[in-house]
Formats: sequence, C-alpha cells, structure tokens
Amino acid sequence: MTVPMGRKRHGRPVHGWFIFDKPLGMTSTQAVAKVRRSFDAAKAGHAGTLDPLASGVLPIALGEATKVVARAMDGAKSYQFTIRWGEERDTDDAEGKVIGRNGDRPSAAQIEAILAQFIGEIEQVPPAFSAIKVDGARAYDLARGGEAPTLAARLIRIDELGLCECPDPDHAVLKMICGKGAYVRGLARDMGRVLGCLGHVSELRRNRVGHFDESMAISLDKLDGMGHKEALDGLLLPVEAALADIPALAVTGPEAERLRFGQAIRVPHSVEGTVYATTDGRPVALAEIHAGEVRPIRVFNM
Repeated sequence: MTVPMGRKRHGRPVHGWFIFDKPLGMTSTQAVAKVRRSFDAAKAGHAGTLDPLASGVLPIALGEATKVVARAMDGAKSYQFTIRWGEERDTDDAEGKVIGRNGDRPSAAQIEAILAQFIGEIEQVPPAFSAIKVDGARAYDLARGGEAPTLAARLIRIDELGLCECPDPDHAVLKMICGKGAYVRGLARDMGRVLGCLGHVSELRRNRVGHFDESMAISLDKLDGMGHKEALDGLLLPVEAALADIPALAVTGPEAERLRFGQAIRVPHSVEGTVYATTDGRPVALAEIHAGEVRPIRVFNM
C-alpha cells in the first residue's frame, strides 16, 4: 500500500524500514496508517499482508524504502501456526463460517506422515478470501458479496514444515518456512482434507520476512510510548536493509548524479547482475551490471 500518484503528499521525508510487530485485530492497511501517522511520514507501504487474525512481523517501508518493497516480499517467510481439526471454514481461519465438520482427530504420527507431501514446489489453491484479483475485483470482496470465486491452483514453495506439538486432540502447532505466495490458511485446509478430518487456522504468527525477523520488531505499545518523532527515527532500519543479499557498488559523486538522472555509467567491475550503487555510504540506485555497464532500475532520492 502506497500513496496514490497525483495526490499531494503531506508529512516528513522519512526514509527507512520500521519492523512492526502487528497485533491481533489490526489490518495491514491500518498498521501502515498508524505507523505513517506516528512518524508523520509522507509515504508508506508494507511488505506482505498479514490478516487481522494474524500477528507478527510486518515490515513497513517509509519514503524511498517503498521502492524496494518487492525485494523484501520476495524473501522467505517463517510462520508458527495452530490448526484446529474437525471444522473447515469458508475463510480457512477462525473468522469464517463452518462449511464442513468431521469427528475424526489425527495423531501426531499421522500428521508427521503427511508433511512431506507439502514440502518443496507444490500446487496450492489460494483461499477464496484472499487479495488475489479476479476480473479486476479482489477475491475477498467477491466472497463477502456471496460470489466466492473459483481460483486456479498456483505453484508455491515450502522449504520447511514441522510439527511442534499437539496440545490436545483438537489442535496441532506447526512451523513453516515458505516462499512468496504461499497461504498458511490454504495449507491448513489441504492438510485437513488429506487427513480426512478437515481443519482451519486458529492462530497464526509470522516470525520473519526476508532479512527482517521478530527480534527487530517493535510492538504497538512501544510505538505509542516513544513520544516524539525524533525518538521514533532512531528505530528505523536503513533503506538498504532489504538489500542485504545484493552486492553494493561504490560510485563517485559524478557517477551517482548520472545514475540519478537515469543514465548508464561504465565501471571496471567483474560483477554481473543486480547491485545497489552507493556514494558516501548512501544508496543511489538499484542497478543492473552487464559487460561493465551499470544501468539504473530504481533511483533513490534521499
């Protein structure tokens, strides 16, 4: 979510990442609005939606950091979640209405026996209540209007999936590391169907998004307690924090100016591929190097 083009922006030119520990009950859009107001920032967006019934790591980009949101979203994500067995719901979480019931309950051994089916590259049908667009409309808007769309299966990647505990016969707690586009709610639904007992997500917490983990996350109480904006600025991570897996390329002042104007430069450099150019320790642009030519992709104005 970013401010639409054409609207006059108000607020300070604040640049960087605020790693928010989103509480239960708050939408991702509400979280962005809250952080933006707290910083009085001119521009803000988030890297990866969290449902209101989910808590945890929500990276919020301010200012020029919004230009690398896609990079942050492409990183692996880590979740801990609880599946409630015996009920399938239309939203695939505790918020929806029950659409199926079953009295069977799986043992820990039965759960562990099917986990391998869900690891690696697999096909997953997204939940009907999701932000996927269908003919220009969000799937969740169609579903709330009584016209739940039939969504096509998509290829997703789950790197790790493990059972943590079964606190009682009705619940199982699991951990997962996955790539972009995987739905925990869809996984819970599909595991319930494979086990024959049905299921939905009853609790969900995101522990990590790319390079941002919960050790960096700031709670709502801490955000509210910081007081003035200058103190808040000290909580920001730099724009380049989302680019830790991309090589940095130091350029001179004149070279930086050329890149900022969208012009290519030449450097005696053996690296090929994506880099982020810096001058005096400040990011200048995301760029591509090929045969010694550096072409800017996204330019930072800070």
